[in-house]
Amino acid sequence: MLGHGGAGGGDGSGDAGRAAGAAQNGRDGGAAGTAADTAAGSGDAGRAGGAGGAGSGGLALIAAGFAAMAALFVLYGRYQSPELVTPDAVDGLVRIAVGFYAVMIASFGAVAYGSYLYHRRLAFAAARSPGGRLPAGAGIGGLARIIAASTWNARSRRIFAASFASYGIFFSLASGALVYMPDVSFSYHYGVDVPSAQVLPCCDAPGYMPKILVYITDNVGLQIIPLNTVLQVVVSYLVGLNTAVAASAYSLSRKSRGAGGVGAAAGLFVGCPTCVGTFLSLFVGTASGIALSAALVQLQTALIAVTVPVLLATPFLLARRMRGSGAAGGGGGGERCRAQ
Repeated sequence: MLGHGGAGGGDGSGDAGRAAGAAQNGRDGGAAGTAADTAAGSGDAGRAGGAGGAGSGGLALIAAGFAAMAALFVLYGRYQSPELVTPDAVDGLVRIAVGFYAVMIASFGAVAYGSYLYHRRLAFAAARSPGGRLPAGAGIGGLARIIAASTWNARSRRIFAASFASYGIFFSLASGALVYMPDVSFSYHYGVDVPSAQVLPCCDAPGYMPKILVYITDNVGLQIIPLNTVLQVVVSYLVGLNTAVAASAYSLSRKSRGAGGVGAAAGLFVGCPTCVGTFLSLFVGTASGIALSAALVQLQTALIAVTVPVLLATPFLLARRMRGSGAAGGGGGGERCRAQ
């Protein structure tokens, strides 16, 4: 009897031990799960914080890049006095001009990388919107997140790249940066070597010097002017952005069967500011259109500069329409943002 009782007591103690072990394992598993959830939450918060920090750094890079270019124009303007151009000073001015373009290229790099960081930050913030919908935040910030969410995808990048390159080439031809003269031989008429390049350090109005002349072939050349180069890059970027946003707005208008197509068409029209002369020539006649186009070419730089505010405002107008249309085209941007 005592033996059976001892055996029963031993079985009871074993069952109690197994139960206690199971309970301990459950507590350990729960604690591990809680720790994992906490770590995951911390990771998400870290990614969000990292994106926010990168976005703030992006704005700083953009501001620093444009400030550096403005300072370059002001500082180099001091060397535009003809009295400074002496045979002994030419080599020094050429070296200063080369340094000018080196700093300008670095400034463009800072602006480009800062724009990427800021775009990524806005797209990451928009991706946290519930239900994969476009963010409904009010004000400029909410509209900027809509623009970022609708263009943070491969299709928009292809549209942007194609528009940027196409308009950049068109701008080069219209502004005289890319020169094609089939009836002129550079080597014969100008006595230059082909291919070759020349740096002209002086003298012209601020923003137009130093100038670089590149003779690619006997009939094709480049005329690089600092102010025109800045306008070409900035306007081509804005044209690419307008075209990408307009394409997204058009896609959303088709899905929602709304009136966003009108805004998308307006964005595509504004995306070609130098096409205004062609558009107006349809109404004023061929002869008047030719005269108008000639007048527009005379004021090309000023007209392009005036279009910059319009190109800046149009994506926000399209974003308001997209916000009203509902579902996002870039709702999957969150995973892409985390991956990148």
